[in-house]
Amino acid sequence: MKRTVNRFPDDLKKKVVEEFLTTCQTQREIMLKYNIRGMGTISKWRRTFGISKPNQQEIELQLIMNKEANKTKRELELEAKIQELEKDLDTERFRTKALNKMIDIIEQDLKIPVRKKSGTKQ
Repeated sequence: MKRTVNRFPDDLKKKVVEEFLTTCQTQREIMLKYNIRGMGTISKWRRTFGISKPNQQEIELQLIMNKEANKTKRELELEAKIQELEKDLDTERFRTKALNKMIDIIEQDLKIPVRKKSGTKQ
């Protein structure tokens, strides 16, 4: 009795390998789903196409990239607003430092008390 050999097109092989790497399905489940024989077939296809199982860092990077790509218009507007507010905050911090320095100079050179002393009566 002669055994038949299943021939799979390359795009289907790639799809099977990608599905194996990205889902929680076992190799056996995928083999049954696509009627694939031979335990090493999917591993052989992975080597043929140079597709390896991604490590944890690659998975996290891919998730971040997907999240960045799927941002809504509202999220993009909010991020732009945050950047604008951070820039304004930096400007105000610089302004506050400059004003404090000017007050220090006035109090030191002109001997004029500008700052209110804590604990004084009003």
